[in-house]
Formats: sequence, structure tokens, C-alpha cells
Amino acid sequence: MVGDGVAIEPTASGVMLAPASGRVEKIFDTNHAFSIVTPAGIEIFVHFGMDTVQLEGKGFERIAEEGAVVKAGDPLIKYDYDFLKANAKSIITPVIISNYQDYAALNPVESGTATAI
Repeated sequence: MVGDGVAIEPTASGVMLAPASGRVEKIFDTNHAFSIVTPAGIEIFVHFGMDTVQLEGKGFERIAEEGAVVKAGDPLIKYDYDFLKANAKSIITPVIISNYQDYAALNPVESGTATAI
């Protein structure tokens, strides 16, 4: 198992935002996925869509760099919503806590819509 988390449907805004404050640990060469480590040590992995690595970076443009310290809501990657909607297998985007086992006290919260901070 990769981790615990949620899946979101991206909006046509065209920008992936930092889901939490922390350090950008990794941005894939194709810019379709990234990870952030929060000051508390929570590792968050975001992967835009399904099988988007097969697009070889088309539709994505890096804004932030690995090692950058960011705040929740900072822009990290631009994406071409229309291109990805037409060419990706799915745009549903997993947001995973990869070290969830270290945080057994996390309690799920259900919500209809998430809004960037």
C-alpha cells in the first residue's frame, strides 16, 4: 500500500497548490507528481491523474523547485486542464500521506468540496 489519503477532481484553475506547508521533497521529471514533507514530518504525495506519466510531461509546467520551502496554497505546478482532460486516462488526483502509519491518531473527515487556503 502506498499510503492513506483522498482523491480529488482538479478544477480548471490550471495550478496544483501545496496541500500543506513544508519542504518540496520531490517533483517528478515529468512534473505530474510531487511530494512535500511538513515540519511535523508528514509526507504528502500528490499524483495528478492516472497514468499521466505516459504523457511524458506534456500538459505540465514546473513552478517550484525541489527543496523549496512552501506555505499551504503556494503554486507548485501549472497544468493544462483541457489537454489533460482530453489525453489522460483520468484526472482524478490522489493525495496520499505516505507515512500514515506514523500518525495512527489521524481521523478522517468527510467534506464535499475542498478549497485552497
